[in-house]
Amino acid sequence: MGNQANIRVYQTVEHACGYWPDRLARDLVLDPTDPSLASLYGPSLAMGFRRSGGHVYRPHCAACQACLPVRIPVAGFHASRAQRRCARRNADLELRWVQAERSDERFALYRRYVGSRHAGGGMDDPSPADFDAFLSCPWSPTMFLEARLDGRLLSVAVTDVLPEALSAVYTFYDPDESARGLGSFAILSQLAQARRDGREHLYLGFWLEGHPKMDYKRSFRPLERLVGREWRAFAD
Repeated sequence: MGNQANIRVYQTVEHACGYWPDRLARDLVLDPTDPSLASLYGPSLAMGFRRSGGHVYRPHCAACQACLPVRIPVAGFHASRAQRRCARRNADLELRWVQAERSDERFALYRRYVGSRHAGGGMDDPSPADFDAFLSCPWSPTMFLEARLDGRLLSVAVTDVLPEALSAVYTFYDPDESARGLGSFAILSQLAQARRDGREHLYLGFWLEGHPKMDYKRSFRPLERLVGREWRAFAD
């Protein structure tokens, strides 16, 4: 990571795993107070790290290596038949890139989404401060990709914009519009933007084999996973 030797890397204590309730997890976290963190963020993505709020982290669990960092090489991506149907299904939406700022409208949508998606999981009653702490931080190069239908906000794709890549941080959407496949449509839209801009990769965070909330990531092909220090394509 270039100057990574000059930044402290911390290991967290074990905590409950956010993916498998019967497992414990721990993370490696880059020093969130280091002034060079912003310049190291792009290279850290290539080393399997991810941003959540002001923390750049990657899983480092003692007994489990289930979390695989994954990314899509933009130039090689070809939409599947199902993804082309998803794009057509959402062709009536207006897309707009906006500054990553909380508004009453965005926060109301976020509350509805996490209340539906993460009921009982500790995220389902967020405050405005929770929204801010989770989705952005002062140094992060974050934009919101909004999708609207006749002016009504349907989804927000929280996207970090790096010189050579985009990183899909989180997407929240109207739970009443789940039939549209707005999560997949957000990735398709991010890929289209990355291709227009000449960026090389779209980072999708972590993929866990057998986890039902992660299955959609394998449908984007080609998909690369980080094994050790090497990015390798999944075998179809």
